Amino acid sequence: MASDSSAAASRKELIVQPKQKGRKQLGEFLAQLQAEGLQTAYADPSIAADGGGKKRGGLRTMFADAGADYVVLAGGRGPKRQASPPRRRGGRRYGMRFKITSNADIEDALSVAASKRLDFVIVDVKDWKIIPLENTIAKLHKISTRIIAVARTPAEVRKMFSILDVGVDGVIFAASSIPQVREAMLYMGGRSFEMEAAAITEIKEVGDGERVCVDTASMLKKGEGMLIGSRSNFMFLVHNESVGSSFTSPRPFRVNAGAVHCYTPSPDGTTKYLSEIETGSEVLILTPEGHARRAAVGRSKIERRPMLMIKAEAAGETGGIIAQDAETIRFVKPGGRLISVTHLKVGDRVMVHARRAAGRHFGMEVADEYILEK
Repeated sequence: MASDSSAAASRKELIVQPKQKGRKQLGEFLAQLQAEGLQTAYADPSIAADGGGKKRGGLRTMFADAGADYVVLAGGRGPKRQASPPRRRGGRRYGMRFKITSNADIEDALSVAASKRLDFVIVDVKDWKIIPLENTIAKLHKISTRIIAVARTPAEVRKMFSILDVGVDGVIFAASSIPQVREAMLYMGGRSFEMEAAAITEIKEVGDGERVCVDTASMLKKGEGMLIGSRSNFMFLVHNESVGSSFTSPRPFRVNAGAVHCYTPSPDGTTKYLSEIETGSEVLILTPEGHARRAAVGRSKIERRPMLMIKAEAAGETGGIIAQDAETIRFVKPGGRLISVTHLKVGDRVMVHARRAAGRHFGMEVADEYILEK
C-alpha cells in the first residue's frame, strides 16, 4: 500500500451492491450509479452489461462469476475452498470472502491471501467491528492484498475508511436508492460539486445583523471552506479561519459563514439555514475544486455584527450573500488565492457553486416548482 496519504486515499473505492431484484430495475440503477461517478458494482456481470453484452461505459463488476472484473472465489474451510485462482488474464482480479469472528479467522485470511496471492479479501465482521478490522488491517497491509469491508449503513462506511487512519481499501455497501449512495460517498470524499468563477457585481454595507460562526470538530486546511448563499442554487465558497491576521490568531476549525438566513448544503442532500446549525450537526467542507467531506459541528455562535451584502454572477445566474464586514472573512479566488470581503471590488472573481434555480420544500429540492428569489 502506498505510504503517501493522498495516494492511499485515491485507491479507496466504494462498491455498491444494488438491492433491486428485477433485471430492468437493476440495470436502471446501475446506470444511475455510473452517473454518480461510481466505478464498481457488486453485481452479476451479465446484468451489468447493456443490451449488446458490453459493459456499461466501463462499469466494473465484483461477483462470484468468472466474467466479473473482480472475481470472488469460493471460500470457507475444507474441500469447498477453491485451490488457487485461475491464471490471471484480461486484467481480472481474484479474491475471497472471509467471516471474521476471532483472531484465528484473521490469521486464516492472512495465510490464504499470502499463499494464494489474492488480489483482495472481503472481510465481513458481524458484531465487533473496530478491533477485528484494526487487527485485519494491521496484518494484511503488510502484504499487497487489498482489504474490502462490508458495511450496512453509511455511518459504517465512515468507520471502515477511517480505522487506524489508513482504513480499508474498499467498502461493499448495499443500497436501494441514489441518496443512500450519495451519503456513503461523502464519507470517502467521493462527492463533488461543480465550482466556477463568478464576477462580483455589487458590494453594499447593510448595517447590523446576526451572523453565524460554525466551529467544527475538524482541523480545516487552507483552501477549504463552506458553501454559503442567500439562494440555494448559488453559493459562495467561504474560507475557514486558518490564516488569521495581524490582530487575530488562526482558528482552523472555524468558518465565519454568514447571516442567519443563509443556506448551506447538508450531507444528506438537503439545505439548512445557518440558524439551524448546532452542536452535533454535520456540515459539508469543500475544496476550491468542489471535493466535499463532512465535518461534525462542535459549536455554533450567533452574534450581532456589521454586515456586507455581496452579489455575483455566474452561469447565467445571479446570487448573493450577507456576511460579516470583517477582514477575517475570506472568499477563494480562481487559482486558490484568498481575498477578504473588506478588499473585494466589483469585477473581482471568486469561486461559487451555481446552477439553475429549483424550488425547495423544507430543504428538499422540488425540481419542477417555479421559484423566483431576489
